[in-house]
Amino acid sequence: MDVFFLLGFIGAWLLFAGPVYQAAIELREEGFDQDDQEEMRGRVAALGRPPHISAWWWLLPPVAFVLNRRRTSEWRMAMLAQMAPTQRERFQSFQNKATGWLTVAMGALCIAAKETGELVHHFEWSAWTLIPLLVAPFLMAVGYTVSRISRERRMRALLEP
Repeated sequence: MDVFFLLGFIGAWLLFAGPVYQAAIELREEGFDQDDQEEMRGRVAALGRPPHISAWWWLLPPVAFVLNRRRTSEWRMAMLAQMAPTQRERFQSFQNKATGWLTVAMGALCIAAKETGELVHHFEWSAWTLIPLLVAPFLMAVGYTVSRISRERRMRALLEP
């Protein structure tokens, strides 16, 4: 019976690792080349930062949130207007994929944290064991993704003429 708690723990962390890896693959394919990145940085720098709201508005947090969101949205629309239509489409596609995969990964992370907590509770381990059991699989999932992506990048560099 104990094996099912271990399987739930492992499965939940695999559900987190999968979207992280898939997001890295898809976002890399969607990515922008160096020239596009430099051009976009230049346009963003020309626009400057979005204007800040007065700190007094934070006395009414809901109003401050709406005002801050509105100014940021206006700034984002001005930035998008500066881009060429093809750049804008690619940027929107990138943002949509990143948001989708982030949502999936965060949901899986919540499930993994729950399963980890149940594992610790079931085996009656100290609450302190929860921290390494949360941090280690998280780092392993992210580290695996980073190592795979960097290995693939090195292989491409070696094979390209």
